Amino acid sequence: MSDQVTQPTTEATAQPTTAATTTTETTTPTTTTATTTETTTATTTETTTATTTETTTTPTTTAVTTTQPQSKPQSKPQPQPKNATPKNPSAKKSNDSKPKKDKNAWKNLKTAKGTRDSSPEQMAVREKVFKIITDCFKRHGAVTIDTPAFELKETLTGKYGEDSKLIYDLDDQGGEICSLRYDLTVPLARFIAMNRIKQIKRYHIARVYRRDNPVMTKGRFREFYQCDFDIAGIYDSMIPDSECLALMVEILTRLQMGAFEVKLNHRFLLDGIFEICGVPEDKFRTICSAVDKLDKLPWAEVRKEMVEQKGLAPESADKIEKFVCLKGRPIELREQILSSGMCAGSKKAQTALEELGLLFEYLSAYQVLDQIVLDLSLARGLDYYTGLIYEAVMTEGSEVGSIAAGGRYDGLVGIFGGEDIPAVGFSIGIERILTIMEQRSREQVRACETEVFVVSIDKGLVRQRMEICRDLWANDIKAEMLAKKDPKIQAQLNYANTIKTPWVIVFGATEIEQGTVQLKNMILSQQETINRVDLVGILKQRLQK
Repeated sequence: MSDQVTQPTTEATAQPTTAATTTTETTTPTTTTATTTETTTATTTETTTATTTETTTTPTTTAVTTTQPQSKPQSKPQPQPKNATPKNPSAKKSNDSKPKKDKNAWKNLKTAKGTRDSSPEQMAVREKVFKIITDCFKRHGAVTIDTPAFELKETLTGKYGEDSKLIYDLDDQGGEICSLRYDLTVPLARFIAMNRIKQIKRYHIARVYRRDNPVMTKGRFREFYQCDFDIAGIYDSMIPDSECLALMVEILTRLQMGAFEVKLNHRFLLDGIFEICGVPEDKFRTICSAVDKLDKLPWAEVRKEMVEQKGLAPESADKIEKFVCLKGRPIELREQILSSGMCAGSKKAQTALEELGLLFEYLSAYQVLDQIVLDLSLARGLDYYTGLIYEAVMTEGSEVGSIAAGGRYDGLVGIFGGEDIPAVGFSIGIERILTIMEQRSREQVRACETEVFVVSIDKGLVRQRMEICRDLWANDIKAEMLAKKDPKIQAQLNYANTIKTPWVIVFGATEIEQGTVQLKNMILSQQETINRVDLVGILKQRLQK
């Protein structure tokens, strides 16, 4: 059969709509010539009509064309070559198109500046330290609270003096300007004011954030934990303050930190000294922050900052020097200052010396006065301190700076509105303490606390291992087994040695028939056969549970 195709060209006027063709086929017993006409509207103003004539002696198929309006023009289908394979958009890409993995990419991974990960061994030490500190807090009757990791920026603004530049500000996420908390003290003051609390003795262990220049080897991070203890409420003078100092000494002693001292001063005493030396009152806080650097810088550099950067008269700076160089045993140095009359010209200084005398009496009752040093160079640059200030430092073998610090802040709660609740407290610098412990530690820390490891020596005993673990867990015994259905005996014992578990239970098909297990002491390398029903009782006795 031959096909004859004629392609005449006809000019037509472009129509605003496109015609779609639907064909209905009917068949008759006579010979018929069928003509099919396709009309396609092109992108130009020309319309092309293609006519195909097909002659046959077979039953005739008649095409009836129905035209339906369409809302959108249809693009002309592209002709497909013969034997072409249609494209499947859902087909998966070949392996060649997948990006190749860089096996060395892990070498470029790191934590953000001023942060670090903690290994299982480091976390074991951290948890031990947290428990010692928490037990001390609870021993003194403290309760715990929690506050958000970020606060409204206005809550934190204006509370930290020059250190305000270290606050991490967050992007606006819906109409509120927020910042990460700088410490746990200001959030506590906000919490007290917001909840109308009159009295509270609280502790709080949480992370804080500072945009500081980190020195990891000295325990200075941008993200770190603080362990805070505070007493808020109206109490008699120096009684809460003395308990805070006694508790700080108690914690550092129980942590076995080595030789340390607690440097102590009074903001009223500093303000009195500034008055006597001719410092303008509006410069008290800024000069105070300069004095606070004397533990890191020599007097010449601090004096230069006071005069050249902060605009203090040189003669006033020279007068300050003879005060801030005073340091010694609390009772003796206080008596020296009083007898010399060097602070007689300031009412604030006299008030501070009276309070310090009462404080030293209470600290003597707590038997912690030997760890206290009266140091007139201690300033504590935070603006919210209003009275006693103190910080603990190591006296030998460490350069991490202060490991604990605190003071009295009677006006902070009142800033947030309502009644002004006086408060005093301190913070333990846990990261610096851990840094010291890591530098001194020579013994390997056991990160896993598993007490008993369950071992089977024959195949098909995974259920029996699970049953023994279940019984041990139900009796508060820390137990573990290898997560394999039929593990090799050596693989199980190697794992038990890796985690340094003190006890191992070994059994096989023979022990199951006899109703016994082998109990091995891994420390003493002693093994004994015991009845399965007596296993839990014997282990609780051996583990002193």
